Amino acid sequence: MPEERTDAQSFKGNPLTLVGPILECGTAAPDFKLVKNDLSDATLASYAGKVKILNVFPSLDTPVCDTQMRRFNEEAAGLGDDVVVLGISRDLPFAQKRWCGAAGVERVETLSDFRGNFGETYGVLIKDGPLGNLLARAVFVVDKGGKLVYQQIAPELTKEPDYAPVLEAAKKAL
Repeated sequence: MPEERTDAQSFKGNPLTLVGPILECGTAAPDFKLVKNDLSDATLASYAGKVKILNVFPSLDTPVCDTQMRRFNEEAAGLGDDVVVLGISRDLPFAQKRWCGAAGVERVETLSDFRGNFGETYGVLIKDGPLGNLLARAVFVVDKGGKLVYQQIAPELTKEPDYAPVLEAAKKAL
């Protein structure tokens, strides 16, 4: 039975149950298998040799997720070619592609967990309630060698992550 936590994130002040482990910084980031917009697979190894910002959120069609994706798209421009920002949600790949096109987001690659286990593997799967089976708001930074060097689970799902330490961790990992 996977680990469950009720103290990691809330939704409008009400605790959410997240499924999966608390990951340890300094250890190997767990591998994943996500779906790209063209329906091909993406794994952690697909981005070997790059610093990876895993920008995780519930759904692109919500105001906070929209803002978060646009902000990371802007920030990605100043990070250079050795950093890749991956926007990960359970939205279908078609919806992700549509949203990116409409929003002009070109520097964040969207990946779908609609048929995967990323949420449970990274400890960000929302278990129940109106948001059950979506992903919590979180950000992970993985260095070029595949080591997890930073993680942040936003305390409140309706609030954006704290961008400054994410960007600092990504730059330090270069």
